[in-house]
Amino acid sequence: MTIKVEQAIIHEIAQNHEGQLSCRLRPQPLLNSQAVELMLEELHQSYTSKAGKGFGFFGTHGDDGEANPAFADGLKQYLDGSLGFVEFTGLASKLLQDELGKYDFSQGGFLLLACYSHMASDYLFVALLSAKSSMTVLDDMELTQVNHLDLGNIQLAARIDTSEWQADKESRKYISFIRGRAGRKVADFFLDFMGCVEGINPKAQNKSLMIAVEDFVAGSELTKDERQACRDKVFEFCAERFDAGAELDIKDLADELADSGMDSFYDFATTGDYGLEEEFPVDKSTLRQLKKFSGTGGGVSISFDGHHLGERVIYDPISDTLVIKGVPANLKDQLHRRLKGE
Repeated sequence: MTIKVEQAIIHEIAQNHEGQLSCRLRPQPLLNSQAVELMLEELHQSYTSKAGKGFGFFGTHGDDGEANPAFADGLKQYLDGSLGFVEFTGLASKLLQDELGKYDFSQGGFLLLACYSHMASDYLFVALLSAKSSMTVLDDMELTQVNHLDLGNIQLAARIDTSEWQADKESRKYISFIRGRAGRKVADFFLDFMGCVEGINPKAQNKSLMIAVEDFVAGSELTKDERQACRDKVFEFCAERFDAGAELDIKDLADELADSGMDSFYDFATTGDYGLEEEFPVDKSTLRQLKKFSGTGGGVSISFDGHHLGERVIYDPISDTLVIKGVPANLKDQLHRRLKGE
């Protein structure tokens, strides 16, 4: 196990025949059984690996409107020992029920709240889970329908780094959350019940980092291969941080580049007009452009490794054409078959 579970509980927010929402509260935490630990381990791994998460913090009345402080106040009381875990989670369930009551699209669900530690940080994981029907075979080989938690399709979840929240009151990224498939607006009600305000924008930070890296290598005396090696080093370092569930530290990245003979990146990135934070979450999809060129449009999809530009792949901006030398074998085979058929 990579996490240590402290406490966990599940409450249900259900809709009755009249369309009214109500809470069915569990009176005690879940037993820290193997099932609970395995479930939270699975959720931790899948949540950590999700790309494109948003980041924020507990807002105040001056942050983007009227942020509700009730959830943050309850969590603070739980952490300082003046409120029990069951009482805090019951309060959270009522807050979510009230928020859901403002909309007509929700059927409710199972609210999971779990406190656990990983590495040197403590977390509160909050997720609204749905049930999914499936078929199973009984001992007498009869089919029956059962419901189970749909852990593989979690869409409404947030994780609060309580260690960072308590240690750094100025932080704007101690809450992470899953962005809905249709964008930020899908999860608005879920963040609103916690009083969460979106803070740092990881995609914008990673894009700025990528621009800083490109400017850095462009102004250096490195060869073409050394420049690509620098880009690859940046991507690989950031990917390792992402896979470890850790943030990128610009100073650490600069030290890594310095070890490879590429000095002064820290001063270059932090004194330039890039707006980079000292630390921010990694967005691999953005930084992948350091290693690969890719694009789709008009029924054409093209992707190739960066070191091929100028060699196997020649771009002419005047005629707006790409010349590819050495067509991949499987693509060449398809092209030959099509030409013979015509």
